[in-house]
Order: sequence, then C-alpha cells, then structure tokens
Amino acid sequence: MKNGIKLILFVFVTVSFVLLTERLWNSTLLGILSVLMTISVIFISILISLENRHPNQTLTWLVVLGSFPLFGFIFYIFFGRNVRKRRLFEKKGKLDEKVLKEQEGELFKDVQHPFNQHEKRLFYLAHNVGKSPISFKTETETLTNGTETFATIINALYSARHHIHLEYYIVRSDKLGNQIKEILIEKALQGVKVRFLYDAVGSFKLKKKYIKELVKAGVEMVPFLPVTFPLLTSKVNFRNHRKLIIVDGSIGFVGGLNIGEEYLGHSRHYGFWRDTHLKIRGEGVRSLQLTFLQDWYYMTGEDLLNSMYLFSTLPDVKKDGGVQIIAGGPDREFQVIKQLFFSMITTARESVWIASPYFIPDEDIVTALKVASLSGVDVRILTPKRPDKKIVFYASRSYFPELMGAGVKIYEYEKGFLHSKIIIVDHEIASIGTANMDMRSFHLNFEVNAFLYKTGSTQKLVYAFLEDFEDANHLESKQFAQRSLAIRLIESACRLLSPLL
Repeated sequence: MKNGIKLILFVFVTVSFVLLTERLWNSTLLGILSVLMTISVIFISILISLENRHPNQTLTWLVVLGSFPLFGFIFYIFFGRNVRKRRLFEKKGKLDEKVLKEQEGELFKDVQHPFNQHEKRLFYLAHNVGKSPISFKTETETLTNGTETFATIINALYSARHHIHLEYYIVRSDKLGNQIKEILIEKALQGVKVRFLYDAVGSFKLKKKYIKELVKAGVEMVPFLPVTFPLLTSKVNFRNHRKLIIVDGSIGFVGGLNIGEEYLGHSRHYGFWRDTHLKIRGEGVRSLQLTFLQDWYYMTGEDLLNSMYLFSTLPDVKKDGGVQIIAGGPDREFQVIKQLFFSMITTARESVWIASPYFIPDEDIVTALKVASLSGVDVRILTPKRPDKKIVFYASRSYFPELMGAGVKIYEYEKGFLHSKIIIVDHEIASIGTANMDMRSFHLNFEVNAFLYKTGSTQKLVYAFLEDFEDANHLESKQFAQRSLAIRLIESACRLLSPLL
C-alpha cells in the first residue's frame, strides 16, 4: 500500500509539473492533463479495489471517480484512504487494548446473574470487540429530555469535590453553554480539577472568549484532532462524537445531548427536542472514565491511568441487571458498534425497536432487519419527520420501501425533533448512547454507548418508546409509494452517497 501512495503522489507531482512548465495554453495542454487525470483515476480505482472494502463503498468511490474525475481525485486523496486512518489511530488502538488488560483486574467478575445463552453471547461479543467488561454493580437512570438531563447534570457538577471530566462533540457559547461554563469556572477556582475535551469540528463555532475564560480559571480545554486546513487533511473526517461527563469518578453521564440551547427545546425551527441520556453510578463509571482518560492521553500525552482517577473500590449501588460501556471508533480493529447492533437484531426473539435521527444502515444491517421482520419479530424504526440534514433525511427515506416490504414498521416522530439513539431488543436488552444507525457512526466517528441487560432503565426506555409512537405517524406502504417522482429521484441520488455520509 505504501507503494500505491507513492504512485499517487508521483502522478500528482507530474500533473503539477506539466501545469508549471507548459507555456502554450492550447489543446495540447488540455490533452496532456486529460490523459494524466485519466491515469490518476485508473490508479486510484485499482488501489480502492485492492483495499477490499465493502462492495457498496468500492462501487460508490468508482462512480464518484468516473463521474467527477477531478473532484473524486481530490476527495479520495484527503478523505478516502484507509491507510491514513490506520496511521492516525494505530497507536490509540494499541493503548486501548493494553489498558483493558491492565485495568480490568478483579472488577466486573460477578457471573452469578441469570442470563440466557443468546444474552451471554452478546456481552461476550461486546467484551471481545469493545474491550470492555460487563458490570452487575452499576446503577443507571434514564433521562428522557433536555430539561431533565441538564438539571441532573448541573446538580452533579455542583457536587464535585475532586475532578470533573467532560467530552463533547458540540459545545455552544449560548445561555446553557455559559451556565455550564460558570459552574466549571467556580469549581476550578475551588480547586476541583476540570478537564474538557471538545471536538474541533463539531464545536468550530465555539467562541475563543469562551475558551479563554475557562482556561484563565484553570480549566484544561483541549480540542480533539484540531484541523488547520480542512481541505488539506483527512482529520476532518474522523470526529469525536462522544458526549460524556464524569464527576469525581463516582457519577457519569452518556447519551445523545450536546451542550446547547436547542437541546432544551428552545429552537424555533425544531421546537421540542426529544433526546435520551443516561446517568450512571457504580462500576460502569469506571469504564466511562477509562474512555475519557484514553482519549485525553491520545490528545495530550498525559497519562492519568492511576488510582487517583480509577478507584479500586467504588460506592455500593443497587444491583440492577448488567451494564457495559462500549467505545467504538476508527481506532478499533473491529466495527464495534455495528457488530453489536447486528448481533442484537439477529438474536432478537420478539421485538427490535430502533430510534435514530440519522438512519443510513449498510447492507448487513438492512438484511438483518428484513430477516428479523420476516421471521415474525416486531421490528419498528422511529425517525424524525422534520430533517436537520436534508441529504441524510432523503437518503434515510430511500430505505423505507424495501424495509416496509419485509414488514418493518416505520414511524416518523411529529412532536418535535427526534435525536435519541436507542435500540431495544425483546424489551430486555438496550443500547443508549451517541451512536446513530448510520455509516458515520459505524466507520468514522468516535462513539460511546451503554449496553443494558435487564435493567430498570431498560423498562423506562420501553415506556418512553411507547409514548414516542403515540407522537409519531406510522407510514403506510401504499401511501408512502405515492410520493412524487421528483422526491424519489432525490432520495435515490442521496442514497448513492450514503456509504460516504
């Protein structure tokens, strides 16, 4: 593959040389450029094929290169090369695996909890590919909207005595963002160690003044994979989509809510914001802490994997089923989140309920959903009726006819904007966190989800789902088929880009 990259660079340098040295701007130059660009596209096409990607991804790249040679050439150089991803995150992946072996110790070893065989298979899979053990000493609380979530988070932040760790994709310097900022400043001035990891692209609108005020008070603000020249690096494509908080190593939060007023339902465009977050106490907080500390080390080189932040003894909590904190991302050998979702769907016996604001499944997930439905499993998918990203919205709807043809029930949430990222199987096993049911969460983003096994929180999620179905429109296959030809063409065009979204 290194030779392949050298070949691409050679062709690129050759094109540049021709542009600089050719004096006669005539058809001869255009002919030379055309030939060189054609050669470049052919070489890149060969390299894509040799990478043995999924056929859909390979075909999509070949179509883009064939239809738009110049655009496709540039886009592939900066965003399409798997080798770039491996080089960026190979070190981080090795660290994650090393930490699992060193830190797991004798924690999470209670194996007396009754689970049937297919449930055990799921958390063994999660352990092996997600590098995280299951805990039966973790207490969880489901938070089903922004008002409830941030009221609980703010109370936890005020209670901090030793440290606060935050990791977010989007942070806004609006009313809510400033409220969080003032609390963090107050705590930092009290001597609480505050570390804040924010995604450089997701939070690109965050004001410098906001960051400076936090830093001045002693808060450590670190951007994740900062991008200096967005068009000249593939870093822009690998983003930290995680949303988590750890307070004193004893309380944790994870879920779909970023920091911003719209997540409280204050946006005129979206109105009510339907989202879900999870509060965690007990052993599971330790796994969430590990996720943060590994990300922090990757960006800063500061090793905090010690007893000051990873306690050997944790507060006693009510035993309430099993909990596994699973981090997925381009640093992992396996497509962790996708494989776990696939396993949940294919082992379901009675029901599969999915909520996702961005529903762009790959062929494996589509097949799993269809087979489950055709096998008599109650498969339901809840998506927003009002889009925030139109290309993704229309790409999502292109999958509906095929799924509905297999008996899958599609619902469009009408009360406001649906941003929850949940999958529930048989009313007993659930996943809640930051990962959408889409290509980006499967392949490109750093995500983190909590997998719940027969917990009280799982039952609350089921009840919340039933309420959401009441606030949604059940799409009928015949009615959906009557949409205009223009809409169908838009959906099909957007779907062609789905492996790249």
